[in-house]
Amino acid sequence: MGPWQTKSKQCGGGFDLAGKEVEIARLDEKSASPEIWNDPQTAKAVMRDLSSLREQVTTWNTLAQEVADAAELLEMAVEAGDEAMIAEVAADAERLSKRYAGLEFQLALGGPYDRSGAILSIHAGVGGTEAQDWAQMLMRLYLRWVERRGYTGEITNLLDGEEADIKTVTIEVSGPFAYGYLKAERGVHRLVRISPFDASARRHTSFALVEVLPLLDENIELDVRPEDIKMDVYRSGGAGGQHMQKNSTAVRLTHIPTGLVVTCQNERSQLQNRESAMKVLRGKLFDIELQKIEEEQARLKGKHVEAGWGNQIRSYVLQPYQMVKDLRTDVETGNTTAVLDGEIDLFIEAWLKAQVGTQGN
Repeated sequence: MGPWQTKSKQCGGGFDLAGKEVEIARLDEKSASPEIWNDPQTAKAVMRDLSSLREQVTTWNTLAQEVADAAELLEMAVEAGDEAMIAEVAADAERLSKRYAGLEFQLALGGPYDRSGAILSIHAGVGGTEAQDWAQMLMRLYLRWVERRGYTGEITNLLDGEEADIKTVTIEVSGPFAYGYLKAERGVHRLVRISPFDASARRHTSFALVEVLPLLDENIELDVRPEDIKMDVYRSGGAGGQHMQKNSTAVRLTHIPTGLVVTCQNERSQLQNRESAMKVLRGKLFDIELQKIEEEQARLKGKHVEAGWGNQIRSYVLQPYQMVKDLRTDVETGNTTAVLDGEIDLFIEAWLKAQVGTQGN
């Protein structure tokens, strides 16, 4: 009986039902104010959030009640020695357990921007051609993952390496929960292999940094003043030939207060490049605010979080053995070929589930 009672009490625990009910009451009061309807965009957002919260709370309350009912029925069956009823409750328990696991995983995708698209950037680390080849391998990995999920991915900025590889690439990913899933990939990715560029066939270690930002809607307010943005234009780089830009269409935006620099050169017009660069800049500014919140929460919890290049999340070893291991969750696989072909959901899902266990602690 203990596990059933515990599961019943746990239902919605990580979801913070009490907190959500308080938020529902607050939004109810806000939606009842006549002034809110003077701003249709705000009213629409409030009603959308209110509907979503109500649906989630109802789902968790229903599940908690079903678990409690099953626990009570099991107790009665055990006392009566009714083997048939015990078997029936056991089957129902399996169904409820799977449903609980599914809802628990959804908690990890409950962030306010998890449903949004994503802006994914890959930057080669030090190491010249070796690191740039690793960045290109990661680009292929994520484009294959995008394809597998039925998302769309558009390369909005690409800086070629000295030879045939890349120094940096930015991909705009569109699809439901693209940011919610891809945020699990933020950090440094490490590759160990026999270098194809080394005539002595020595083992090399390469690094690449993956950044993931939410693709924000235009109606999301950010304090980005036009006078704080400096725009430079230049000719797009590339291999040349008939498609080489002869006009200054590439755009570099500098956010003066923070020093953030964003470039875009893959579109045909200066206006398109500026729009793409602004999406990235807005995402970066928003990410800075998110990091401030996360760092403050970590400080209050007494946990040190080191950002930047030291934040290694995953190791891909191709020599002397084959293994991909996520250093945050210890999830690993020997099928390196599948991983490099975009099969990374096992790492993403394990990390997301781990986040549910740490929320609210």
